[in-house]
Amino acid sequence: MTISMYEASVPVFSARLKALSSVLAAAEQNALDRKIDPQVFLTARLAPDMFALSRQVQIATDHAKGAPSRLAGREVPKYEDNEASFAELEARIAKTVGYLATFSAADIDGSDDRMIELKLAGRETTLRGMQYLLHVAMPNFYFHLTTAYDILRHNGVPLGKATFLGSR
Repeated sequence: MTISMYEASVPVFSARLKALSSVLAAAEQNALDRKIDPQVFLTARLAPDMFALSRQVQIATDHAKGAPSRLAGREVPKYEDNEASFAELEARIAKTVGYLATFSAADIDGSDDRMIELKLAGRETTLRGMQYLLHVAMPNFYFHLTTAYDILRHNGVPLGKATFLGSR
């Protein structure tokens, strides 16, 4: 049995983004409980040369909306990247999940061999759909998703694996 390109992408992105929204809600509540300015979390980073939490969330949503768009041959929606609060980041996630709901299996299945053109490390690259999804889009999505979680854990937000996975 094979897994469809749709099943390997849209439902995965949607579920993980919903879990990320729960992670952000927990962080916002933790900031309130601890009387910490939310900007402390939103601008936190794991290392000086890494992006801050807000940018990690933006990039995760970019991969989540970009991959299905490219696989379906649609234009990738552009977002402003100007979110400056937990509410704005959660709205961005909700907008992305809503956009993902516009895709059907018929839009994406069969895109395994579709040629995907994009810039990687500043140069134009062409990859087959399956290679793009499994070796570029998903790893990048999970990197930024996990980094956002790790920034918050590093800052003392009491999160666990269940919250990351979206099981609570």
